[in-house]
Amino acid sequence: MTTTPSPTAPLNSPARVITASLVGTTIEFYDFYVYATAAVLVFPQLFFPTGNDTTALIASFAVFGAAMIARPIGAIVFGHLGDKRGRKTTLVLSLLTMGVATFLIGLLPTFGSAGVVAPILLLALRLTQGFAIGGEWSGAALVATENAPAGKRAWYGTFPQLGAPLGFIIANGLFLLINFALPHPNDPLLKSEAFLSWGWRIPFLFSAVMVIVGLWVRLKLVESEAFTIAEKRGAIRKVPLGTTFRHHWKEVILGTFIMLATYVLFYLMTSFALTYGTKPVTASPAGLGISYTNFVLMQIIGVVFFGVFTLLSGPVADAIGRRRLLIWVTVAIIVFGLSFVLWLTPQADGIFTGALVQSFLILGFTLMGVTFGPMGAILPELFPTNVRYTGSAIAYNVSSILGAAVAPIIAVALWAQAGGSTWLVGVYLAGSGVLTLISLLLSRETKDTNYAAVSVDDELTELAETEGAAV
Repeated sequence: MTTTPSPTAPLNSPARVITASLVGTTIEFYDFYVYATAAVLVFPQLFFPTGNDTTALIASFAVFGAAMIARPIGAIVFGHLGDKRGRKTTLVLSLLTMGVATFLIGLLPTFGSAGVVAPILLLALRLTQGFAIGGEWSGAALVATENAPAGKRAWYGTFPQLGAPLGFIIANGLFLLINFALPHPNDPLLKSEAFLSWGWRIPFLFSAVMVIVGLWVRLKLVESEAFTIAEKRGAIRKVPLGTTFRHHWKEVILGTFIMLATYVLFYLMTSFALTYGTKPVTASPAGLGISYTNFVLMQIIGVVFFGVFTLLSGPVADAIGRRRLLIWVTVAIIVFGLSFVLWLTPQADGIFTGALVQSFLILGFTLMGVTFGPMGAILPELFPTNVRYTGSAIAYNVSSILGAAVAPIIAVALWAQAGGSTWLVGVYLAGSGVLTLISLLLSRETKDTNYAAVSVDDELTELAETEGAAV
């Protein structure tokens, strides 16, 4: 029989659980977005001065995407630690690693002073960022869901997800404040001498302050009850990775592709959209010619919808099921992708163009919230406690290679191939949505998964009892 947690066992308070899962992921995503913004604004010029704007931008995005390749490695290492040593210690280590790497980026020399050494150091620190975030998300999701009251796992699972929109708003809001503080006459892209010299470093250095706050919150956590039960029962595996691939390889594959459309959508709405929106109409490939300040403000408005619908998706997923909700929103993402050209074609009337783009961002980020929110529950629920960190982390981060790592690069290439049109970029999103939809149709509903199951043996016992009762 499956062991049921004791109702009298000491638990982290709801406020502590929500704060620890939310604060940590907010900092992690802040660090990630600071780099993403700099990858568009200044890194092509400061670290990749190739003489060709498109080539420099692709090189900058390539280093951005390299972090996604390091994420599965981080998932394996931190997943191993999380399933053997516990969630709390692993979360502290991942946050500290991310913070140090981000702070050091703010101290790097540029190509002008260090030559080719500069982009190599940038790549090394970017890989370290990816390694760290590879273990961050799953740990935060487990802290939230393993401490959630009955029937509220999806809702609690939305709080680490909320770190994504909050991190985006803080990171880009700080860039905007720098924009207003530094002189940049007739320069909407923040390329003033002061910004290129030292202003871009401020958001990276500010990360140190946020990490100290995050560490203080996480050090107050106690270990999750589900992990404690697994530890007491002797269910902890010496090599969780081996157990994961031996017994749960199907779940890893399904989880990877369940997350795919979410990743592609997000990086199209952030990195690619910022590139396309601020590119001059007369450039090749042509963009929309919206100033950096205006476009980021428009994105922030869209991200507010992202945050709101991330939270709203949790109670809905608890009520009707994660799989059903995600099937419907994935269909909507496919339709949205096929409609890109309707929203992102420059119009003769600049005000009308702005209205279309703002509507595009609001709709895209709304879909992002609805699809991203339930991921905090559905991916961990695919695995039992003793491999839950490893399994969910690998699925989440392998998907980052297939989705996030290549999305901005593929999008820029398709945009250039189509002569400045975005219709091929939309088809790319729709194709990713089709793969996610197939994975959802092949998967099972996890709404009623028994989170007290600590190993594959518990899962098999529970399944046999369920089938016996049905007979």
